Amino acid sequence: MPSYGEQLRSLLSPAERSVFARLSSPKKVQDFVDRVPVNFEETGETILSPRRVLRENRAHCFEGALLAAACFAYHGQPALILNFQASTIDVDHVVTLFRRERLWGAISKTNHAVLRWRDPVYRTVRELAMSYFHEYLAPNGKKSLRAISRPFDLGRFAPETWVTAEQDLEWLQDKLNDLSHAPLLPRGIIPRLRDISPLERQALKLVERKATGRIRPGAA
Repeated sequence: MPSYGEQLRSLLSPAERSVFARLSSPKKVQDFVDRVPVNFEETGETILSPRRVLRENRAHCFEGALLAAACFAYHGQPALILNFQASTIDVDHVVTLFRRERLWGAISKTNHAVLRWRDPVYRTVRELAMSYFHEYLAPNGKKSLRAISRPFDLGRFAPETWVTAEQDLEWLQDKLNDLSHAPLLPRGIIPRLRDISPLERQALKLVERKATGRIRPGAA
């Protein structure tokens, strides 16, 4: 029985295998994901497979997380993603998890100065998630992170259903959203959270790439 990585490699074109082969460490994966232009979904909502991300050269957070997970799967490592659930005034975010020496880190695709890469220094997934709490900020100045999913193993699904799929992956987003999410803080504390400072509001405006057209709210 071929391993998951072997199954995946058999589906890829030579050009795709060349890309995946080079992305052999979390740092290399993060650097590559950072270089992919942001998918602002100017022509409508998408959930592109890793194959389509490479071909169309664009990705938002979920698409970047899938690409990173596919790179790990290619190299025989777990393909784990984590969903951050925000309050209703903000949007969710997805990262790719990895472990080194029993410690957790994360790869993150974002257009903003925050919610980015995490070095593998966290003992638990919850500890890693809490490192994002004070920078998970809504435009109105409120801290908006509320809950996380359990680690979601993409290795449960055949690679042709998500790594090389040509259709948008709404089904995969539905499965992620349907997971139970663990609260990160008691509800009673939420009204007492301090709003962000004027300087932090300015930092929210710092982006890696400017949109050239009309973008879907929350797309970047």
